[in-house]
Amino acid sequence: MMKTRVEKQVITLEELLEAKERRVQRQQDWLTSYQQPVISLTLVTPGPVKDNLRYRNCMAVALQACDQLLWQRRWQVSNRQVFWMPTGAEAIWSVAHPALELKALMVNLEHSHLLGRLWDIDVLCPEQGPVGRHTLALAGRRCVVCDQPAHVCARAQSHPLVEVTQRVEELLDGWFARD
Repeated sequence: MMKTRVEKQVITLEELLEAKERRVQRQQDWLTSYQQPVISLTLVTPGPVKDNLRYRNCMAVALQACDQLLWQRRWQVSNRQVFWMPTGAEAIWSVAHPALELKALMVNLEHSHLLGRLWDIDVLCPEQGPVGRHTLALAGRRCVVCDQPAHVCARAQSHPLVEVTQRVEELLDGWFARD
């Protein structure tokens, strides 16, 4: 359940790493328990604040888009949980469907939705582990600021944080001001 008021809390690197460890453990627990592919959704949230009303609204749009696609295809969802945390919202689904098809659908969603660039949707298979874009012969994610591979820009810190944050804000503004 979402709180209506969200305090802007600065998150440390240590807190982020701990949240990632918990997420990975949760994913492994679900893979073991359900023995079927898992979808894991987080947001691209540059900077030290990972939870605010705009990010929660962005996550709500992502949840609706993912749920709608799974429902339209009648793919059985065994479980779904959403976690609203200061380190950022996270969601997880266990889906009784081949992981490669799930990954293809999620990549298409990330590319086709106006907010999709802000969604990080991973698919994990109980047998093969994470299903990467390369498995589908697709290029990796692109930088939110330029068209270079995201990992190259991130590693080289090619863009100042203020520029990356501004681009994320523009994407959010573009979506929420469209009506």
